[in-house]
Amino acid sequence: MRTEPTWRIPVGILALVAALIVYAVVIARYAPSVIGEWPVWAQTLVYILLGVIWIRPLRRFLIWMETGRWG
Repeated sequence: MRTEPTWRIPVGILALVAALIVYAVVIARYAPSVIGEWPVWAQTLVYILLGVIWIRPLRRFLIWMETGRWG
């Protein structure tokens, strides 16, 4: 357990929030024009996939926030 505060946690949280906002805006802006004519079930699958895909790099990012290493 660390005893000293680190700058990585507040910076990491701000970066994570900013990245998620940018990701959400990009998806909300461009996805409807690409998949808008698809059947509802296909659109639902795409939005579920896009909603979960941002979690993939999150593990390494959280490790960096805690330890300063990417792995």
